[in-house]
Amino acid sequence: MLILETPRLILRHQVLADLESLFALNSDPDVIKYIPDTPRTYQETREELEWHMHGHPRHPELGLWATIHKETGKFIGRSGLLPWVIDGKNEVEVAYLIGKEYWGQGLGTEVAQAILDYGFINLHLSRMICLIDVENLPSIRVAEKIGMSFEKEDKDEISPFLLYSKTNYLTFR
Repeated sequence: MLILETPRLILRHQVLADLESLFALNSDPDVIKYIPDTPRTYQETREELEWHMHGHPRHPELGLWATIHKETGKFIGRSGLLPWVIDGKNEVEVAYLIGKEYWGQGLGTEVAQAILDYGFINLHLSRMICLIDVENLPSIRVAEKIGMSFEKEDKDEISPFLLYSKTNYLTFR
């Protein structure tokens, strides 16, 4: 099922046929360098894919979606919106993972902006965040390009992170 489309990308629900491509991404140490909770095995990758096939199980409007490169028709990543509870507050994260051969083309910014717009316009979210590894400079730049502001540095049970956020001022009219 199609979720959204950008000039160069299509985001749709993941399907089992995406498993090999997703596992290849999860197996590339450069791609997952800043994502400490990435599934490491084929079975873990399959379980995560199945978890998100119809949206997030507790929030079906959210989830990680297959990211398809329009020009080639290739599965090049997974992107979407993830629910979190941070400091007792419900938050929604703009999340994306793009294959290394597609880096440096502005696709991270393109998909992140589209997801942010989708969350604000289609889902009427009042605020969204990015959780970024403190050393992930490219993702910090993407967050800033889509209008997010640094809010704080924090640490969870997995690792330290930077929290960037943006408020949808249209919801306060």
